[in-house]
Order: sequence, then C-alpha cells, then structure tokens
Amino acid sequence: MRRVLRWAMRLLLILALAAVVIGFWKREQITRLLAVNSLFSEDKIVENFSHMNSAFLSREIPRGDAPISPLPYGAPMALPEGTETWIEDRAVTSLLVLKDGEIVYEDYYLGTTEEDLRISWSVAKSYLSALMGVLVEEGAIASLDDPVTEYAPKLEGSAYDGVTIRNVLQMSSGVTFDEDYLDYDSDINRMGRVLALGGEMDDFAASITETFTRPGTQMKYTSIDTHVLGMVIRGATGRDIPSLMSEKIIAPLGVEAAPYYLTDGVGVAFVLGGLNIRTRDYARFGQMILQDGMWQGEQIVPADWIDTSIRPTANTAAGEIGYGYQWWVPVGATPGQEVTGRGVYGQYLYIDKAAQVVIVVTSADRQFRDAGVNDANIDMLRKLAAATEANDGT
Repeated sequence: MRRVLRWAMRLLLILALAAVVIGFWKREQITRLLAVNSLFSEDKIVENFSHMNSAFLSREIPRGDAPISPLPYGAPMALPEGTETWIEDRAVTSLLVLKDGEIVYEDYYLGTTEEDLRISWSVAKSYLSALMGVLVEEGAIASLDDPVTEYAPKLEGSAYDGVTIRNVLQMSSGVTFDEDYLDYDSDINRMGRVLALGGEMDDFAASITETFTRPGTQMKYTSIDTHVLGMVIRGATGRDIPSLMSEKIIAPLGVEAAPYYLTDGVGVAFVLGGLNIRTRDYARFGQMILQDGMWQGEQIVPADWIDTSIRPTANTAAGEIGYGYQWWVPVGATPGQEVTGRGVYGQYLYIDKAAQVVIVVTSADRQFRDAGVNDANIDMLRKLAAATEANDGT
C-alpha cells in the first residue's frame, strides 16, 4: 500500500511539474488568450481598444522621417441637435470633423486622448485597398482578374482556388465564412483565437474549403477575403505589408505617430482589422481619399483607382448598402461621392466629397450590432456633414 502511495505521490509531483513547465512555456499564449476573452468586457473595452498591443503580438509601421503634415483648424462648428446623446449612447471615444481640409470639430471621450492609437477594426480594409491601388499602378499585379492562387499558391486546393483578386476586393469570393461575433465557434472567433495563440493566418485561410456560391456571383461580407488580399500583395511583391504600407501610404501622409498592426505568430500583419492609429491620422488618410489620392502636392494613390474603389460595384441586392473595393457605400449615396470605411464596435471613416467633409469616429459600442444602429450612425454622420454647411454660412 505504501509503495502505491509513493508512486501516486511521485506521479502527482511529475504532473504538477509538467503543468508548471507548460504554463511557463506557454505563458505568453495563455496571457493573450485570457486578454482576448475579456477584450470586449464592459469595464475594459475602452482601455483595450487603445492598447491592443498589450493583448496581441504587434509590429510598428514606420512613419518615416518627413515632418508632420499640417492639419489646420478652422472655425469651430456647432454640433447638430442630438449629437451629445448619440455620443453617449454609442460609447464614442473620439469624434473629428474636417471641412475643406480643416478641423472644425475634435473631441475625445471616456478617458481617451488625442495621443491614443485606436484600433481600426475593419476600417483597416480600406487602407489595404489604397495600397493595392498603388501596386496595380506600379505593375506589381498584372490584373485584378488574375486568380489569387497565382500570387498565393498556398491557397491552391482551398475554397479560394478559382477566386480572382477582384472577387476578394469586392467581398464576392463565394467562400463560406461565419462572421457572427456572438458565436464562440464562428469562423471569425476561431480566427481571433488563432491570432491570440500565435498561430498562422495563412494556414487558417488555406484550411477553408467550403463555398456557398460561385465567385463573383454575390457580395457577402467575409473578412478572411481581406487576409487573402494581403497574401496576394505579399506574394506579388515579396515584401511584408507593414513596410509596404509605410512606404506607399503612411510615410507620404506625414502622420503624427507611427501606427502599428497586430500580427499573427510569424509576424504577418492582421490586415483585415489590426491597424492602430491616431484619430487625426485617420483624418489625414480620409482627406487624401477625398482629394482623389492627392496629399501635399503628391499623388499618393492613383485617382482612377479611388474613383473605382469607392463606387458600389459589388453584386449586392437592390436597395441594400453597396460595396466597392473594401469600402461601404451607404444606401441613397451618390456613387463616387459618399463612402465609408467601417469597423465593428462603431469605427467609421466617413467621406462626403460633394460637401468636402471627412468624419472620423472611434467607439467602444458593445451594442453596435443591434437593429438599426448602423443606419442611425449614418444618419448622424450625414447630419454632421450638413451642419458644416451651416457653419460656413452656405
């Protein structure tokens, strides 16, 4: 009996030591997983959205050596009625309005400041679209109708075999991907755990095998399409996204502070939603888009690319919100004039070219998926844009 007890005690000791060793070895992954599980909790979400590099691996996007580009202040605008209630209800953390390239409103809420690098979520997709436009112009990518596997051969045999670059730009790959953030076992949440645990996003994309329709037939928002777009860019250039984004977009914009991308376990940027950047620097990018790719006298993104990318060219149902090349087109918008980059939890980069208005909204809105919230947000953005007209006496 004593011999059995001694062996049992030794076994327990070995198991305990093994647990300690595994815990030490995997401590970073465990810490990140715990952080992800509380990422959107009510008491932490605002702080987390300004410090995403505390929960995930990350990589800086160098801002370059150029001086900070001017973003002047104009005459302050009066906010339309109901704005204060909307700011509170939607847990807005920053609101900035540009009119004719000048800041006419800027404020920060819920303890955030102008120095916070706020998570973009899917507004990052619109940045990748701009980068793609530059690379197409430079000839790194021959045609948008090339199959993605020509540049990302790892996707051969996956659901992306036969899908074109244009298809993924328009979220029309036909690939089956569950985007339900409230379902623990959804594809989008499984992908999040891959990111948190230091897995490889390329492997995750290549593991998807199911489709629901032929490529190009129907637009269905599928975030992993944007990762595939990143794979295409990396394959076409032999370079990583942070360095390309720095060289082609961020450095020419003269941003205030170096942004960063969240990355997977091998340093691949989380291009579909992992960009973190200051509110005024989101505004600089938006103003560049409004100006048809021109910034400080330099053509950063080809004008014809922007004109095409912000139009609702994807195959969506009549009367539904439109989609271009990684940009949303609100219902009722004049094509080529009104467009938004949009991210979960209430992130917006709104551009009204006719009104010469750019609006940046960052938020920590845990009710962002409630019925009618996005429509109400677009209504408020349009009211803010209209209020700038009253501000200048027109």
